[in-house]
Amino acid sequence: MVPESARHLIRYSGQAAFTPELIARAHGTSVFTESGHELLDFTSGQMSAILGHSHPAIVATVREQIGRLDHLHSGMLSRPVVDLARRLAESLPDPLEKALLLTTGAEANEAAVRMAKLVTGRHEIVSFARSWHGMTMAAANATYSAGRRGYGPAAPGNFALPVPDRFRPGVVDAGGALDWRRQLDLGFDLIDAQSVGSLAACLVEPILSSGGVIEPPPGYLAALADKCRERGMLLILDEAQTGLCRTGDWYAFQHDGVVPDILTLSKTLGAGLPLAAVLTSAEIERRAHERGYLFFTTHVSDPLPAAVGNTVLDVLERDHLDKRAGELGALLRGRLDEIAARHDVVGDVRGRGLLLGVELAGDEVLGAGGADRLGAAVTRRCFELGLHMNIVQLPGMGGIFRIAPPLTASDEEITRGAAILDQALADARL
Repeated sequence: MVPESARHLIRYSGQAAFTPELIARAHGTSVFTESGHELLDFTSGQMSAILGHSHPAIVATVREQIGRLDHLHSGMLSRPVVDLARRLAESLPDPLEKALLLTTGAEANEAAVRMAKLVTGRHEIVSFARSWHGMTMAAANATYSAGRRGYGPAAPGNFALPVPDRFRPGVVDAGGALDWRRQLDLGFDLIDAQSVGSLAACLVEPILSSGGVIEPPPGYLAALADKCRERGMLLILDEAQTGLCRTGDWYAFQHDGVVPDILTLSKTLGAGLPLAAVLTSAEIERRAHERGYLFFTTHVSDPLPAAVGNTVLDVLERDHLDKRAGELGALLRGRLDEIAARHDVVGDVRGRGLLLGVELAGDEVLGAGGADRLGAAVTRRCFELGLHMNIVQLPGMGGIFRIAPPLTASDEEITRGAAILDQALADARL
């Protein structure tokens, strides 16, 4: 019998399957299936619901705002939009003070790349080789982890940069550790050789999320920014999943002392609702405007999601959720380190704040394709035991768990979720 969910839905996740049960409701850190099965949500929805599900402040804002002002013509502005733009600018270091409010991360990256090309008068874009920036045109062209085959030629002038992966280093020093400086130099040597002299921007995440929760080594982002300046490129940082307190800082780039030329936000800004932003300097905005910058969408500057964004900032500030993310992240990291010590199949634990990764051992321990198969088995067992875990559902990365509970989770929920993962690892079989 064909499942009801499969009868009329287009399958949009590649080879990844939908969860086996329909979700009926969600509250806090838990989602509940139609059969009443409770699942701790260690994915924050689609890595977005940083305040958990149905947060009372968000619910109140939506109820009030939708009865007053929900959607406007794109040329009209409202108080929630003006306030959110100002507050985002105030939360960021100089010179990031100009904001464009959109709906999705892909759309924000699209707008940022379009702005960079117009301002520089160039067209070439550099991204990490395991990047994920979205599925719209420019964002998809800058995405290398999946989705490139079968859709015709990509836009010319997109180049991949090697990922500074300390667990599986591509370039090593005499001691066998990642030699990220030499890797970065080699990467740009290749980019320079391929470039036609039109390098516009480098678009990267400060911590690769879908790419396997890869945190670049200390000093890497600063060195990358230097490479961009040397070539007259703009540095665009995609903080869809790292921005707004998840990593223990308000913005992940603050940890490295690097300020991008353009910053994109989404996911966490709307706490589960469709809201995204592009932020840049007054000088870049002025140059873009003088050259006729055009990024007009149906839902640009919509008042309803902007009101939600203001409420998200209210809650983050009021409840000091940057500090809370650091505390919960330390608790969860400690539990994951204990799990790694008990299970030989766990190869690495990494990440920052409440964006953590667990990578299973590779082929040398589990055999060819073993990590992908075991990752799928552990994910299924977690679901049965009451935990929704997000395995990186991209080719060759099925043995990497991306763990990102809401910032509002309790200590008990963090401990319980880690215990379920521990049990699932013990129960699962290849």
